[in-house]
Amino acid sequence: MHIITSLLILLVILIHTYIMVFEIFLWQSRGPKIFRSFPKSLFAQTKAMAANQGLYNGFLAAGLLWGLMISDDTWQHNVSLCFLLFVLIAGIYGAITVEKRILYVQSVPAALAILALLFL
Repeated sequence: MHIITSLLILLVILIHTYIMVFEIFLWQSRGPKIFRSFPKSLFAQTKAMAANQGLYNGFLAAGLLWGLMISDDTWQHNVSLCFLLFVLIAGIYGAITVEKRILYVQSVPAALAILALLFL
């Protein structure tokens, strides 16, 4: 795998690891500062839901990390592409249903990594 592709995938892993930590452990303390348009009372009520979402973000990061560790080039490519597509789709859906900023935080890095994976 090209070094630029690996670095972009690592960036996506770091983003989703941060999102996992944020949604599982920092939802009530940092959530109101990040999602200012949401009522503050919402964060306590949705703590378990956010932790569940965080777990899924952790799975995305773990899948991408797994992809980087595969020694067979074809399998490494396919697994990485699969998880990057999951991230891209999740980011697009989040931008449509929650906040447009999610598109830039999740989908753009994933799209760049996909392009690098396909063309480098």
